[in-house]
Amino acid sequence: MTQIRDLSQPTTPDDAVQRLMAQETEERRATAAPPEALGESQGADAALRERLGAAVAALRGEILELSHDVHDHPEVGYTEHHAMAAVASLLERHGVAFEQGVYGMETALRAQIGSADAGAPTIAILCEYDALPGIGHGCGHNVMCANSVGAFLALAELEAAAPGTLPGRVILQTTPAEESDTAKERLALAGMLDGVDAAIQTHSYARDVVHQTWLGVRRMRAVFTGVPSHASSQPFMGRNALDAATLALTGIGLLRQQILPMDRVHAIVVDGGQVPNIIPERTELSLFVRSKHLETLKDLVGRVEDVLRGAALMTGTGLEILTPDYSSEMPVRPNGPLSAAWTRSQRERGRDPLPFGVLSETVAAGTDFGNVSQRVPGIHPLIGVTSGPAVALHTREMTAAAGSGTGDAAAVDGAYGLAAVALDWLVDPALREAVRADFEASGGAVDVARFWDN
Repeated sequence: MTQIRDLSQPTTPDDAVQRLMAQETEERRATAAPPEALGESQGADAALRERLGAAVAALRGEILELSHDVHDHPEVGYTEHHAMAAVASLLERHGVAFEQGVYGMETALRAQIGSADAGAPTIAILCEYDALPGIGHGCGHNVMCANSVGAFLALAELEAAAPGTLPGRVILQTTPAEESDTAKERLALAGMLDGVDAAIQTHSYARDVVHQTWLGVRRMRAVFTGVPSHASSQPFMGRNALDAATLALTGIGLLRQQILPMDRVHAIVVDGGQVPNIIPERTELSLFVRSKHLETLKDLVGRVEDVLRGAALMTGTGLEILTPDYSSEMPVRPNGPLSAAWTRSQRERGRDPLPFGVLSETVAAGTDFGNVSQRVPGIHPLIGVTSGPAVALHTREMTAAAGSGTGDAAAVDGAYGLAAVALDWLVDPALREAVRADFEASGGAVDVARFWDN
């Protein structure tokens, strides 16, 4: 029987920092200029938006049914069979054709409405529905799924009632495995964005925010290879791969003092050796390197790679740095005119999105929508699914909120918001030109697939 000689418990983190950040947010909100919204002469006119609102209202029950169904059947990345079937069933109920298993991804679905002309203006509404292991929909993807599908069906209803209402094409594309992989990059490499001029999607949160910082992420694996030997009788004949991993983690810890405030480097030991009495021959680290800008991300990755090489040199071990082509997430680049369309839509729903810069950047994370936004104009606004700002993403409290009445309100309001943005963009050529001009002014399309080549 194993004897426990010393039993202790983890300390409870102090929530003062969260309370202080919330206070800071309110102070900034009081002095910040409100986010820009489209004027009445831009986008869809008031009468068309009223018809859109009526279509969303008629779909309310089905939007909530979908949100609850996905919430009650959480599935991790690439296993979202129930969620995809629920989306497919709803599309089928409305007579919308779709394809499943598209682009070689078993749980990816695609549908389109509007013009059949290959050159028609085309906007994609992306849809996530994967959950987190252990805690379910603690990132609110059930609400995001309902937003996207509800928006697509509302636009389909407008077009069905008055053919030609949509002077272009709308695509619904489900994108699995946002939490566990960079599936949008895989889909983009397979052709998901071919012929697409803009892409939009929401993200669940504790507040309504037009845009929040999303960090770029480089996912890396470092494998150190040493020489095994008896750890007691001949340790001097070994080359310790665990020492290399330890030095690498120590070097990363020291590096953190000299990096930008928004940079993040975090790592775990995937393989630390087999038994204590053999000098470890192989160890493996899994690392995430994050930064706010493409340029600073590339620089930080180079510095981390230098740390890994230094650890190998100090221990006389070999090193492989493994970075799959599809594994990196780019920072999200928001589009100004599309953001203004979103802001107008949410004010029409009684929401008041915060402008960029009011929320602390300290809480920034990453998403593979960044890879989309670097290729085509896009937005990824945050929609509040909780009753207050204290609930954090990836918690059981967020899971509960995503299935509650506040999550329901966000499911319907977000569906109207995405549909309104798509409609504004489709019916207003001047807005489409402004969207493209803003995208080009912020750097234009990035060759994401080749970004790390040099």
